[in-house]
Amino acid sequence: MGKIAVYPGSFDPITNGHCDIIRRGLRLFDKVIVAIAVNGTKSPLFTIEERLEMLRESLKDMPGVEVDTFDGLLVDFVVKRQADAILRGLRAVSDFEYEFQMALMNRKLNKKIQTVFLMTGLRWIYISSSIIKEAARFGGDTSDMAPDIVCKRLRQKFGVPEP
Repeated sequence: MGKIAVYPGSFDPITNGHCDIIRRGLRLFDKVIVAIAVNGTKSPLFTIEERLEMLRESLKDMPGVEVDTFDGLLVDFVVKRQADAILRGLRAVSDFEYEFQMALMNRKLNKKIQTVFLMTGLRWIYISSSIIKEAARFGGDTSDMAPDIVCKRLRQKFGVPEP
């Protein structure tokens, strides 16, 4: 079956940094399952359906990628999908502190599941979904920070005309 990783996140929306982690993850794993975490306590800009659509469109040219959703414990989803590892991207030391805690907790919950960290490419180190949404809200050009479908949907959400 090959090695499988789960790359979890809210992906509200997916960024070029996420795409970079997925591409590089595919060099380490035969399959990467990009999994949207359903979290009732957050107020995302995009619905689950919209995020699924943007992920599928953004990743359609990457063989070995599957898109899914989950709620509940990530480790339970990883076991259900018969994956070998959790894939996570790191931009800065602040990311590491949080991700390290999560990796330790996941390891406590299931010792068989490993977490693999990849550093975000320098080109994408400054971007996040939140920063992209904020720039787009005020008409900023996000075309080099997110896939085309995301930029289009952001303009639609915020009523910003096409460039």
